[in-house]
Amino acid sequence: MPMLQESTPGYTVRFKGIVFDFNGVLWWDTPLQEQAWQEYSARLRGAPLSREELALHTYGRPNRHTLEYLLGQPLSDSQVWQMVQEKEGLYRALCLELGEGFRLSPGAAELLDYLAQRAIPRTIATASEKTNLDFFFQHLDLGRWFSLELVVYDDGLLPGKPAPDIYLQAAARLGLRPTECVVVEDSLSGLQAARAAGAGYLIALNPTQAHLPVAVDEILDSLADFPRERLF
Repeated sequence: MPMLQESTPGYTVRFKGIVFDFNGVLWWDTPLQEQAWQEYSARLRGAPLSREELALHTYGRPNRHTLEYLLGQPLSDSQVWQMVQEKEGLYRALCLELGEGFRLSPGAAELLDYLAQRAIPRTIATASEKTNLDFFFQHLDLGRWFSLELVVYDDGLLPGKPAPDIYLQAAARLGLRPTECVVVEDSLSGLQAARAAGAGYLIALNPTQAHLPVAVDEILDSLADFPRERLF
Protein backbone atom coordinates (compact mmCIF):
# COMPACT_ATOMS: atom_id res chain seq x y z
CA MET A 1 0.00 0.00 0.00
CA PRO A 2 1.24 3.56 -0.65
CA MET A 3 2.56 5.40 2.37
CA LEU A 4 0.72 8.38 3.81
CA GLN A 5 1.81 11.63 2.22
CA GLU A 6 1.65 15.14 3.68
CA SER A 7 -0.45 17.60 1.72
CA THR A 8 -1.93 20.97 2.59
CA PRO A 9 -1.97 21.91 6.29
CA GLY A 10 -4.77 20.20 8.14
CA TYR A 11 -5.11 17.31 5.70
CA THR A 12 -3.34 13.99 5.52
CA VAL A 13 -3.67 12.59 2.02
CA ARG A 14 -3.10 8.95 1.27
CA PHE A 15 -3.95 9.03 -2.41
CA LYS A 16 -3.70 11.91 -4.84
CA GLY A 17 -6.57 11.26 -7.26
CA ILE A 18 -9.61 9.17 -8.04
CA VAL A 19 -11.02 7.58 -11.18
CA PHE A 20 -14.66 6.51 -11.39
CA ASP A 21 -16.29 4.11 -13.75
CA PHE A 22 -19.59 5.69 -14.72
CA ASN A 23 -22.34 3.19 -15.54
CA GLY A 24 -23.11 1.21 -12.41
CA VAL A 25 -21.04 3.52 -10.20
CA LEU A 26 -21.99 7.19 -10.55
CA TRP A 27 -25.23 6.26 -12.30
CA TRP A 28 -26.98 3.02 -11.37
CA ASP A 29 -28.27 2.03 -14.76
CA THR A 30 -27.55 -1.70 -14.97
CA PRO A 31 -31.26 -2.66 -15.36
CA LEU A 32 -31.66 -0.09 -18.15
CA GLN A 33 -28.53 -1.29 -19.94
CA GLU A 34 -29.75 -4.85 -19.66
CA GLN A 35 -33.18 -3.94 -21.02
CA ALA A 36 -31.69 -2.03 -23.96
CA TRP A 37 -29.32 -4.88 -24.81
CA GLN A 38 -32.11 -7.44 -24.49
CA GLU A 39 -34.30 -5.50 -26.90
CA TYR A 40 -31.45 -4.98 -29.33
CA SER A 41 -30.31 -8.60 -29.10
CA ALA A 42 -33.84 -9.74 -29.98
CA ARG A 43 -33.80 -7.37 -32.93
CA LEU A 44 -30.41 -8.60 -34.20
CA ARG A 45 -30.59 -12.34 -33.59
CA GLY A 46 -34.16 -13.07 -32.57
CA ALA A 47 -33.34 -13.95 -28.96
CA PRO A 48 -32.46 -12.10 -25.75
CA LEU A 49 -29.18 -12.49 -23.91
CA SER A 50 -28.90 -14.99 -21.06
CA ARG A 51 -27.78 -13.83 -17.62
CA GLU A 52 -24.35 -15.34 -18.25
CA GLU A 53 -24.09 -13.59 -21.61
CA LEU A 54 -25.02 -10.27 -20.03
CA ALA A 55 -22.31 -10.68 -17.40
CA LEU A 56 -19.60 -11.79 -19.82
CA HIS A 57 -20.36 -9.66 -22.84
CA THR A 58 -22.02 -6.42 -21.71
CA TYR A 59 -20.89 -5.41 -18.20
CA GLY A 60 -18.06 -2.93 -18.68
CA ARG A 61 -17.51 -4.01 -22.27
CA PRO A 62 -17.24 -1.66 -25.26
CA ASN A 63 -20.15 -1.79 -27.68
CA ARG A 64 -18.06 -3.31 -30.47
CA HIS A 65 -17.32 -6.36 -28.34
CA THR A 66 -21.00 -6.95 -27.57
CA LEU A 67 -22.20 -6.38 -31.11
CA GLU A 68 -19.60 -8.68 -32.63
CA TYR A 69 -20.51 -11.31 -30.05
CA LEU A 70 -24.21 -11.03 -30.91
CA LEU A 71 -23.61 -11.37 -34.63
CA GLY A 72 -20.72 -13.82 -34.40
CA GLN A 73 -18.54 -11.92 -36.84
CA PRO A 74 -16.22 -8.89 -37.12
CA LEU A 75 -17.92 -5.62 -37.99
CA SER A 76 -16.68 -2.59 -39.88
CA ASP A 77 -16.42 0.77 -38.13
CA SER A 78 -19.45 2.04 -40.06
CA GLN A 79 -21.54 -1.00 -39.08
CA VAL A 80 -20.59 -0.58 -35.42
CA TRP A 81 -21.39 3.13 -35.53
CA GLN A 82 -24.85 2.56 -37.00
CA MET A 83 -25.73 -0.20 -34.53
CA VAL A 84 -24.41 1.78 -31.57
CA GLN A 85 -26.67 4.71 -32.49
CA GLU A 86 -29.67 2.37 -32.58
CA LYS A 87 -28.93 0.57 -29.32
CA GLU A 88 -27.88 3.67 -27.39
CA GLY A 89 -30.97 5.49 -28.65
CA LEU A 90 -33.05 2.80 -26.95
CA TYR A 91 -30.99 3.19 -23.79
CA ARG A 92 -31.20 7.00 -23.64
CA ALA A 93 -34.98 6.87 -24.13
CA LEU A 94 -35.22 4.52 -21.14
CA CYS A 95 -33.15 6.96 -19.06
CA LEU A 96 -35.42 9.89 -19.89
CA GLU A 97 -38.54 7.86 -19.12
CA LEU A 98 -37.39 7.77 -15.49
CA GLY A 99 -37.99 11.50 -15.07
CA GLU A 100 -36.72 12.57 -11.65
CA GLY A 101 -35.39 9.04 -11.14
CA PHE A 102 -32.67 9.82 -13.67
CA ARG A 103 -30.08 11.05 -11.18
CA LEU A 104 -26.69 10.19 -9.73
CA SER A 105 -26.35 7.15 -7.50
CA PRO A 106 -26.80 7.44 -3.70
CA GLY A 107 -24.00 9.43 -2.09
CA ALA A 108 -22.39 10.41 -5.40
CA ALA A 109 -23.13 14.14 -5.35
CA GLU A 110 -21.99 14.48 -1.74
CA LEU A 111 -18.74 12.62 -2.43
CA LEU A 112 -18.06 14.65 -5.57
CA ASP A 113 -18.68 17.89 -3.66
CA TYR A 114 -16.17 16.74 -1.03
CA LEU A 115 -13.55 15.99 -3.68
CA ALA A 116 -14.16 19.27 -5.52
CA GLN A 117 -13.93 21.35 -2.34
CA ARG A 118 -10.49 19.85 -1.70
CA ALA A 119 -9.38 20.11 -5.34
CA ILE A 120 -8.66 16.37 -5.46
CA PRO A 121 -7.94 15.36 -9.08
CA ARG A 122 -10.76 13.22 -10.43
CA THR A 123 -12.05 11.86 -13.70
CA ILE A 124 -14.18 9.16 -15.30
CA ALA A 125 -13.06 6.09 -17.26
CA THR A 126 -16.04 4.61 -19.06
CA ALA A 127 -16.95 2.17 -21.80
CA SER A 128 -19.65 4.64 -22.88
CA GLU A 129 -19.23 6.33 -26.25
CA LYS A 130 -19.17 10.10 -26.82
CA THR A 131 -22.87 10.58 -27.59
CA ASN A 132 -23.83 9.00 -24.27
CA LEU A 133 -21.12 10.93 -22.45
CA ASP A 134 -22.49 14.23 -23.78
CA PHE A 135 -25.98 13.06 -22.80
CA PHE A 136 -24.85 12.38 -19.21
CA PHE A 137 -23.02 15.71 -18.93
CA GLN A 138 -26.18 17.48 -20.09
CA HIS A 139 -28.78 15.69 -17.99
CA LEU A 140 -26.77 14.89 -14.84
CA ASP A 141 -24.83 18.17 -14.68
CA LEU A 142 -21.48 16.36 -14.57
CA GLY A 143 -19.66 19.58 -15.47
CA ARG A 144 -20.09 20.63 -11.84
CA TRP A 145 -17.40 18.13 -10.89
CA PHE A 146 -15.60 16.86 -13.99
CA SER A 147 -13.73 18.29 -16.96
CA LEU A 148 -15.02 16.62 -20.13
CA GLU A 149 -11.52 16.87 -21.62
CA LEU A 150 -10.13 14.60 -18.88
CA VAL A 151 -12.73 11.85 -19.28
CA VAL A 152 -11.61 8.64 -21.01
CA TYR A 153 -14.38 7.02 -23.04
CA ASP A 154 -14.87 4.52 -25.85
CA ASP A 155 -13.47 6.36 -28.88
CA GLY A 156 -12.59 3.15 -30.70
CA LEU A 157 -8.87 3.76 -30.27
CA LEU A 158 -8.18 2.09 -26.92
CA PRO A 159 -8.65 -1.60 -26.14
CA GLY A 160 -11.72 -2.07 -23.98
CA LYS A 161 -11.83 -3.36 -20.43
CA PRO A 162 -10.41 -5.71 -19.08
CA ALA A 163 -7.32 -4.31 -20.86
CA PRO A 164 -5.67 -1.76 -18.54
CA ASP A 165 -5.35 1.01 -21.14
CA ILE A 166 -8.40 3.03 -20.12
CA TYR A 167 -7.14 3.38 -16.53
CA LEU A 168 -3.57 4.05 -17.58
CA GLN A 169 -4.90 6.86 -19.77
CA ALA A 170 -7.14 8.21 -17.01
CA ALA A 171 -4.28 8.42 -14.52
CA ALA A 172 -2.07 10.07 -17.13
CA ARG A 173 -4.72 12.72 -17.83
CA LEU A 174 -4.73 13.54 -14.12
CA GLY A 175 -0.93 13.81 -14.20
CA LEU A 176 -0.64 10.91 -11.77
CA ARG A 177 0.67 7.37 -11.63
CA PRO A 178 -1.98 4.63 -11.32
CA THR A 179 -0.56 3.75 -7.89
CA GLU A 180 -1.51 7.24 -6.71
CA CYS A 181 -5.17 6.77 -7.67
CA VAL A 182 -8.25 5.23 -6.10
CA VAL A 183 -10.46 3.47 -8.66
CA VAL A 184 -14.17 2.73 -8.14
CA GLU A 185 -15.67 0.03 -10.37
CA ASP A 186 -18.64 -2.31 -10.41
CA SER A 187 -17.99 -4.77 -13.26
CA LEU A 188 -15.56 -7.67 -13.33
CA SER A 189 -13.94 -6.47 -16.56
CA GLY A 190 -13.51 -3.00 -15.07
CA LEU A 191 -12.01 -4.31 -11.85
CA GLN A 192 -9.62 -6.46 -13.86
CA ALA A 193 -8.64 -3.45 -15.97
CA ALA A 194 -7.96 -1.27 -12.93
CA ARG A 195 -5.97 -3.99 -11.18
CA ALA A 196 -3.91 -4.65 -14.31
CA ALA A 197 -3.22 -0.91 -14.57
CA GLY A 198 -1.79 -0.94 -11.04
CA ALA A 199 -4.46 1.11 -9.26
CA GLY A 200 -3.33 2.12 -5.80
CA TYR A 201 -6.64 1.29 -4.12
CA LEU A 202 -9.45 -0.62 -5.82
CA ILE A 203 -13.04 -0.36 -4.63
CA ALA A 204 -15.78 -2.67 -5.91
CA LEU A 205 -19.10 -0.85 -5.68
CA ASN A 206 -22.14 -3.10 -5.43
CA PRO A 207 -20.35 -5.49 -7.80
CA THR A 208 -22.28 -7.20 -10.59
CA GLN A 209 -20.82 -10.57 -9.56
CA ALA A 210 -21.12 -12.07 -6.08
CA HIS A 211 -17.71 -13.77 -6.17
CA LEU A 212 -14.91 -11.70 -7.64
CA PRO A 213 -11.91 -13.53 -9.13
CA VAL A 214 -9.83 -10.37 -8.76
CA ALA A 215 -8.28 -8.85 -5.65
CA VAL A 216 -10.02 -5.69 -4.45
CA ASP A 217 -9.20 -3.52 -1.45
CA GLU A 218 -12.76 -2.79 -0.38
CA ILE A 219 -16.35 -3.59 -1.31
CA LEU A 220 -19.04 -0.94 -0.77
CA ASP A 221 -22.81 -0.99 -1.14
CA SER A 222 -22.96 2.63 -2.32
CA LEU A 223 -20.89 5.80 -2.58
CA ALA A 224 -22.59 6.99 0.60
CA ASP A 225 -20.26 4.53 2.37
CA PHE A 226 -17.09 5.82 0.67
CA PRO A 227 -14.28 6.24 3.27
CA ARG A 228 -13.30 9.70 2.07
CA GLU A 229 -11.54 10.88 5.23
CA ARG A 230 -9.47 7.69 5.33
CA LEU A 231 -8.37 7.72 1.68
CA PHE A 232 -8.01 11.46 1.05
